[in-house]
Amino acid sequence: MTLELVQVNFKARDDAALGRFWAQALGWSMSSEGPGVTNLEPVGFDWPDPSAVCVDLVRVPDPETVKYRVRLELATTSDAHQAELAARLEELGATHVDAGRGDAPWKVMADPEGNVFSVLEPRELYRDTGPIAAVVVDCADPRGMTRFWGEAIDWTVHELSDDRALLRSAKGVGPYLEFRRTSHDEAVRSRIHLDVMADPVDDQAREVARLEGLGATRADVGQGEVPWVVLTDPAGNEFCVLGRG
Repeated sequence: MTLELVQVNFKARDDAALGRFWAQALGWSMSSEGPGVTNLEPVGFDWPDPSAVCVDLVRVPDPETVKYRVRLELATTSDAHQAELAARLEELGATHVDAGRGDAPWKVMADPEGNVFSVLEPRELYRDTGPIAAVVVDCADPRGMTRFWGEAIDWTVHELSDDRALLRSAKGVGPYLEFRRTSHDEAVRSRIHLDVMADPVDDQAREVARLEGLGATRADVGQGEVPWVVLTDPAGNEFCVLGRG
């Protein structure tokens, strides 16, 4: 098994502006590999590395307004840090979202383009993840998702129940990947998806074939001739297997 989760990909109306928001939110550096693409990663980071799941933002003409199945949860180290981070994100253009959670200790927010995320209260589980505590995927069946993704990428399952599954890099670094059960899991096209990469990258074709054997299917989203392969997992979530390019 040679696949690693390397980045989260956002479709954006303005990749540079949204990139500036997330770069400041995470304290990461910002660069661009070409027009309409903004790349975020920790300062001094040697990509790819399991110690961080990076963020790519890609400009599209009009991102769909959809029910978001993938989102980020941000880690904090204290109650004061949580309050300071939420206030700073508001100054950067984020808004608070009423998620019907009552007095839950975490804060649900939306970035300037409406992507929902959470600023978590301090939790021991996330003390060493970096600024992104978890990448959360809503789904109807966390166990089913874990059967696929647990085989797909080189990550260890840390928790598994009917309501939630937690995976993390086998090296014990970086954020968690969480599958969280929801009763509203209609098939939608998401503005946020996961990108994985083979190591070595020349194993891309072999890894795509292996994923298809696990239940993934190829998807045509108008990508044309590109060095990555677009797939959907058994629950219909798009993801990409990156190649050279």
